[in-house]
Amino acid sequence: MEQNILCEVNNCKYWHSGNKCTADEIYVVSHKGKQASNSEDTDCKTFIPEV
Repeated sequence: MEQNILCEVNNCKYWHSGNKCTADEIYVVSHKGKQASNSEDTDCKTFIPEV
């Protein structure tokens, strides 16, 4: 199944033109344990800086 995952962090290894994420998997974590109240409570652990 094709997924449409967007990312605006253009210095990420997985960022591609059109704000597309090319990672095979996405790993998102919460700052507050197992639940988050909003997107500011989360981080994308998939991010790898482009070198």
